[in-house]
Amino acid sequence: MTYFCGDGREADATAATRLLVSVRARLILMWTRSSVPQAQPTRTDMKIVSWNINGIRTFKAGIKKSLDALDADIICLQETKVTRELLDERTAIVEGYNSYFSFSKGRSGYSGVATFCKDNATPFAAEEGLTGLLTNHGGAVGCYGDQAEFSDEELQTLDSEGRAIITQHRIVCGEREETLTVLNVYCPRADPEKPERRLFKLRFYQLLQIRAEAILGAGGHVIVLGDVNTSHRPIDHCDPDDVDDFDENPGRKWLDHFLAGRNPEEGKAGEEGEGAGTDSRDAAGGTRGGRFVDTFRHFHPARSHAFTCWSTVTGARRTNYGTRIDYILASRGLAEAEFLDSDILPEVEGSDHCPVRGLLRCALLASPRCPPLCTRHMPEFMGRQQKLSRFLVKVGQAAAATAADSQLPGSQESGEVRENLPPAAETGRGSGTKRRPLAEPSASRNKKARTATSGPRQQGNLLAFFRPRPTGAGRGATAAGDGDPLGGRQDSPARVGGTPEESAAGSTTATRAPESSGVVPSVQPAGQDVSPRGNGLSLRRSPKENELSLPGSAQPDGPVPEEEEEEEEEGGRASQKPQHRDGEEPQRFWKSVLRGPPTPPSCKAHGEPCVLRTVKKPGPNLGRQFFVCNRPQGHASNPDARCNFFTWVAKGR
Repeated sequence: MTYFCGDGREADATAATRLLVSVRARLILMWTRSSVPQAQPTRTDMKIVSWNINGIRTFKAGIKKSLDALDADIICLQETKVTRELLDERTAIVEGYNSYFSFSKGRSGYSGVATFCKDNATPFAAEEGLTGLLTNHGGAVGCYGDQAEFSDEELQTLDSEGRAIITQHRIVCGEREETLTVLNVYCPRADPEKPERRLFKLRFYQLLQIRAEAILGAGGHVIVLGDVNTSHRPIDHCDPDDVDDFDENPGRKWLDHFLAGRNPEEGKAGEEGEGAGTDSRDAAGGTRGGRFVDTFRHFHPARSHAFTCWSTVTGARRTNYGTRIDYILASRGLAEAEFLDSDILPEVEGSDHCPVRGLLRCALLASPRCPPLCTRHMPEFMGRQQKLSRFLVKVGQAAAATAADSQLPGSQESGEVRENLPPAAETGRGSGTKRRPLAEPSASRNKKARTATSGPRQQGNLLAFFRPRPTGAGRGATAAGDGDPLGGRQDSPARVGGTPEESAAGSTTATRAPESSGVVPSVQPAGQDVSPRGNGLSLRRSPKENELSLPGSAQPDGPVPEEEEEEEEEGGRASQKPQHRDGEEPQRFWKSVLRGPPTPPSCKAHGEPCVLRTVKKPGPNLGRQFFVCNRPQGHASNPDARCNFFTWVAKGR
């Protein structure tokens, strides 16, 4: 057999065989290299972004487009407001990324953080929470520090709101391969009206510092980033003079201790020129304070009006009247040696916060496989059938749920205590709760309607209470038993407990009392037209007749026949009553009962119509309405900001 090479020359069988084997070997090698991920740096720099998105639904254009627009290797999100049962595959599995979520353990639409890593930045370990109590897999980060000052119950509560995700990466700094741990946190907010939440916030800060310093002490670099919910210095606040004891705030004191701080003798940051706000040095030439650096102030020590959060209620973003509470805090060695820049991105909208970004010169090494915490390994997204035991609740957990009520610290309102219990303490959510059938057989419903004498009744149409009184002929027919399946029994349970339409057709009319009052409905003669409030109003009467039916007014000797009312509606008294289309009479009735909002006055400074507000803060003025200037909130020196116009809405308007 004769073979031909690529240039047309003849070759023997041995040479052709060698050529085929060589080509095949090269193809196999190329396929192997492309299928096995290689732990090699794919770029010479690294970008990391943090953003409080105020709900995962912020990404209206699609989560992948939004992530790509941020253009970062590691994207840390806070306040996702999603629980595991509401997390869909489109959000959890994004092409080109691997994601890690932490959820609130009981309260839906609350808190939550998520970290999205590009495939070239796949971490080698990932963990939920700060305590280690939520980790039950082999991909944990470890290094928990000394948590002896916290009780087990308190540790469980601090991790129950979904406020931390930790990912551990490998980076190349120069010629060295090192470890980088990223702590994505959403720190609690201290509600002035709830002192227990202040304590909860400070305890979370302490736990965060213990964990971050423990990881740093084990070697490598650490980045703590996210919504810290505290503006560090006066330069980070739109109006620090309006805040009582600004420097005495416990959260700011903790930041001073956590970060590389400044001497107390230094003036306010931003008021002493370019050097203001930089790290101070002690007599030995070392940096005072903690082991972490505020990377934004490291590169922009004197930039003012650099805020990351604004009030959406007052429209303060238009006047840049906000605070800087979102940070990228890096260990000192990493910030000084590897960070190229750190900045805020106020032009990115979609939330009441803006993203913050960090740029490093080090290169990332991707892990060949995702850690167990990755959403790709969740059974609901892997197509695997889950075991039935996963949905069952152990009987012994009922006692734990009862004990946990007293173990939770006073960090929330009484209505929120149960919602933030840990998963082990939740009961009643498994298969023990009997599901209600989708549809009840009609025979069973009829039987219940005939035999039930108490309990909740069916809710009828509100307009049925204003329908006209039955005529005498109708009453006589009903008394004779025509159309009454119970033989004309006037006191039958079906009539008393039926719908308003059924009561109007019978010989008696049931006055329905409010269910919460516990009053038994009374049966009154059908000759009296009663409404839910007992005023005798009817939507089908003329205004004059309704006026006569009001309490204290002269009542007619007898009921107005239904035929006369129908003739009046059909034009029998066209000269006395104008024509109305269907539905116009109820509209007139409700307009007479419900009043619209009062006319807004104009503010004195701008001459523009004011906006109506309602007091929502608990106190003597709760629920009261007032008018303020319609412009966005801003500093008093800003002429485009809201003026100080204020007036209460008069009562009764």
